[in-house]
Amino acid sequence: MAGTLSNANFLDIPDVVLNTIFSLVVDTRTRNAMSLVCLKWHLLERSTRKSLALRGNVRDLFLLPTCFRAVTDLDLSLLSPWGHPLLNSSPNPLLLAQLLRRAFPSVVSLVVYIRNPSTLHLLAPQWPDLRHIKLIRWHQRLPTLPLGTEFVALFEHCQMLSTLDISHFHCWTEDLPPAIEAYPILAASLSRLNILKHSSAEGFKSHELLAITASCPNLRELLATCIFDHRFVGFVSDQTLLALASNCPSLSLLHLVDATSLSNVRPDSNDDGFTSEDASISHAILGDVFAGLPLLEVLVLDVCHNVRDAWPALELLTSRCPSLKSLKLGQFHGICSGIDSRPDGIALCHGLESLSIKNSADLTDNSLEAISIGCPRLSKFEVLGCKKITAKGIWKLIHVLRNTLVDVKISSCKNLNAFSSLQAMEPIRDRIERLHIDCVWGSVKNLEIQTASSSEETMLKKKSKSHDVGNDNSLCSSTWSKLNHLSLWIAVGELLTPLSMAGLDDCPSLEEIEIKIEGDCSDERRPCMGSLGLRFLACYPSLSRMLLDCSGVIGYALTAPPGYPDLSLWERFFFNGIEILNLNELNYWPAQDMDVNQRSLFLPAAALLAQCGSLRKLFFHGTANEHLMMFLLRIPTLRDVQLRQDYYPAPENDMSTEIRVESCRRFENALNSINRHIPD
Repeated sequence: MAGTLSNANFLDIPDVVLNTIFSLVVDTRTRNAMSLVCLKWHLLERSTRKSLALRGNVRDLFLLPTCFRAVTDLDLSLLSPWGHPLLNSSPNPLLLAQLLRRAFPSVVSLVVYIRNPSTLHLLAPQWPDLRHIKLIRWHQRLPTLPLGTEFVALFEHCQMLSTLDISHFHCWTEDLPPAIEAYPILAASLSRLNILKHSSAEGFKSHELLAITASCPNLRELLATCIFDHRFVGFVSDQTLLALASNCPSLSLLHLVDATSLSNVRPDSNDDGFTSEDASISHAILGDVFAGLPLLEVLVLDVCHNVRDAWPALELLTSRCPSLKSLKLGQFHGICSGIDSRPDGIALCHGLESLSIKNSADLTDNSLEAISIGCPRLSKFEVLGCKKITAKGIWKLIHVLRNTLVDVKISSCKNLNAFSSLQAMEPIRDRIERLHIDCVWGSVKNLEIQTASSSEETMLKKKSKSHDVGNDNSLCSSTWSKLNHLSLWIAVGELLTPLSMAGLDDCPSLEEIEIKIEGDCSDERRPCMGSLGLRFLACYPSLSRMLLDCSGVIGYALTAPPGYPDLSLWERFFFNGIEILNLNELNYWPAQDMDVNQRSLFLPAAALLAQCGSLRKLFFHGTANEHLMMFLLRIPTLRDVQLRQDYYPAPENDMSTEIRVESCRRFENALNSINRHIPD
């Protein structure tokens, strides 16, 4: 028997079992490595791959793979030239559509960039069995098209569609209702509809929302941008919500946000937290809405206008929506009275696992304590724009929920800076996996004083809580051992380096970091220091992915007055030090000049990025000149570079070299040249 086992080989496993093993592997790079082992493994990997994102130039048809015939999820939105009509880049668009169908005959889920209606007219007939589709467009809708025209080809040929996602598709809100109403059979088959309009500041009017939901009675998930301001025609009121619940009683996910909420404008720290107008939503009707949605599991209501005394309606959620697991409320006041820390209002939702509270003006530390007692299953907690809470309240909540909480976000809270937020995380420092804080600093001197005094305060807390935690040593940990995702907000001109003094310097498992920078740099003559402080991030040994979002930074692109720097100098400030990081993937949103609707890469960033010797994927969410892109060829490991013009509205007739098709093609040819030996 021993001799028999010693001669056993992995290749002796039956093909049926190997197929199952291969199908369970999801990571793309792992699958690619498996396919290189031998011809049998190569064939098995190709025959079991279910998801594929195509890259490259659509002109190079000879590179179109034909071995992935089992792929069911296909992403065509990453093909270049980016932002141009997909099929029009070919001399024979119909032939290209047919070749795509022949190469991927099993597709049931599709993501595609639609610049004009002709793309859907050609693609939709190729996959009549499509069940899930996501449409993407960064450019403006053609104003001459009749309402709903762009959806006609899709709805006519894909009658089995169950999921429609147009959250990143630039169109008018008037386009969808007539198209949905014209195809009642298809509308009845839809189970998931995502119409969150990230592409514009428009929201669906009340009558449009009701027309859509009346045509789609079997929806289980609805995500939509609305208008809750009663000063506008077509605003969403409590009667609208009541009718919506009646139209779609099977909803398990309801996500309704005001159009102004998607702008992510930070609240003024000096206001009292109440808006000038109240929403036309009463807690009495809200209770009836909840009663009409008994299967609800996820609820998001971000109305951006005051909903006062909400606690009576929220107390009904437990009995009327017993399956509710996730709740996000924006501009709801009186959600929890917090009297004597007794659970009431939202604190009676005992089954909640995720809770987000945004712009609640009267949320207090006592409210947080009541929530921690009443919602013992919380694994995710977010608090944004709440002016009255303090680090003491956050610490108490986290201490009570220390065995379940792994995801925390604290943003735009007046009494919580970066230092106090991190101190409040102490009970779960060795358990938390995802964290967002605002990099709001006092003076470095004050920070040092706080750091010195906090150790004494921490020891007092440990002693006072020792009878509660027993032998639990979590409070003594100084290492963020499980933190793998860190998100930071920072004002323009501020630095990242104080994070070290705040205690966020020992994160051995941190793999991904998001940094969002906002502010008007045109008011400052020079950056306060030589760099933002990216060199500090070198202390994270596992860091491999970064998202650097400077889309909220505005300044002078080409017309800086004497004494004021243009955006290229600020870009040097942001990127200085990035070359010492061991990054594999970078997403970058450039800053912009408000007078020019364009985000471009400048010379300092291109030169500094060219020194990042480990980058494999690089995404610019903007444009770049061809000669600057050629700098990137110095990165020996670079495999994938894209210019994603995903800002709205993208320039329609820009004749500069930044978006020329030939410029993109020349760069791609150089990137994929056989003379570049890419180590893997």
